[in-house]
Amino acid sequence: MKQTKNSFLIYFLAFSLSLCSAPSTFSQQPVLTGAERSELYLPLLEGKRVGFVGNQTSIMPQSANKHVVDFLLEKGVQVKKVFVPEHGFRGTADAGEKVDNSIDQKTGLPIISLYGNNKKPSAAQIADLDVVIFDLQDVGTRFFTYISTMHYVMEACAEQGKKVIIFDRPNPNGGYIDGPMLKSGFESFVGMHHIPVVHGLSVGELAKMINGEKWLKGGLTVDLEVIPVANWNRKMAYSLPVKPSPNLPNDLAIKLYPSMCFFEGTVVSLGRGTYFPFQVYGYPDPKFGDFQFTPVSIDGMSKTPPLQDKLCYGRDLRGESLDHQFTLEYLLEAYHKSGMKEKFFNNFFNTLAGTDELKKQILAGKTEIEIRESWKAGLAEFEEKREKYLIYK
Repeated sequence: MKQTKNSFLIYFLAFSLSLCSAPSTFSQQPVLTGAERSELYLPLLEGKRVGFVGNQTSIMPQSANKHVVDFLLEKGVQVKKVFVPEHGFRGTADAGEKVDNSIDQKTGLPIISLYGNNKKPSAAQIADLDVVIFDLQDVGTRFFTYISTMHYVMEACAEQGKKVIIFDRPNPNGGYIDGPMLKSGFESFVGMHHIPVVHGLSVGELAKMINGEKWLKGGLTVDLEVIPVANWNRKMAYSLPVKPSPNLPNDLAIKLYPSMCFFEGTVVSLGRGTYFPFQVYGYPDPKFGDFQFTPVSIDGMSKTPPLQDKLCYGRDLRGESLDHQFTLEYLLEAYHKSGMKEKFFNNFFNTLAGTDELKKQILAGKTEIEIRESWKAGLAEFEEKREKYLIYK
């Protein structure tokens, strides 16, 4: 009996060790972006003339961060030209800075800017193409302009009968939806769709929604194919391998971005002109807080930041959790400390908010709880509509 017990114990231990040491199906597989699933899209590109919409985020993390354009050319894909959004092909242009047409020195491909006066590809620019690939890393907010670029690319291709292929990527803020809905009459390049500030969609899912809801001009739809991400769901944390824009330098800035971007519509600095933008806020008045910083011109980040060369007092958020979700706390705190009432806001605030209601509520002294109550019906309606376009359930 004793020998039997010992034999059982030895067998049990050996079995347990084998589970620990052997490759396990329980272990998490690496996240593969759409760009890394070449077996799904290379057959679609055979013999096709291809345009590529991308920038410095268009890389393949599991292949030593190889740029997707370089990979496509190596595979013999006929890439004819590259379209670039805000911040340019290498991602060094400041927000709102003019991005010019040029030639990529590495590949010799023509680079066409989709920022400034030419936000939408012209008929002539896509006439010699069969397919346009869109591959940009979004951060999941309505006012991040890469999704506006996607809208215009889809619209141009719909008008000219060209196919669009989305190489999907994870949304680092994809686990929830929040914020005010865009109100009719407040459409702009920082808010083209009737969605909340935090929409909880990947670019592929949003593209499906734009098509399905017929949001393109004239109710057009485009021939659309989404190459989905593998081994990812919206509850998973995802650290971006490349910063999506010069002023979103790390994961915390990306998490804080939905809450902090509202300061662009106020007199308060959100840290542009520092090496920690979107992670601090302040104003040249000690009543705003104990933390001090001075915005300066930084090449490749902020050449002429708001409140440049002025000592600002405020709050340092670099200790906030990476589980951070959208809040009005910082905006309301700064507003109340300012005592400025209407002068706290600039003309850009309602455009960013996508509505004039938020500003009115703040001026009326509403609390965050009260303001959030006014969003509930719109968010519930959006969540129901969004459900049918989800790829990652």
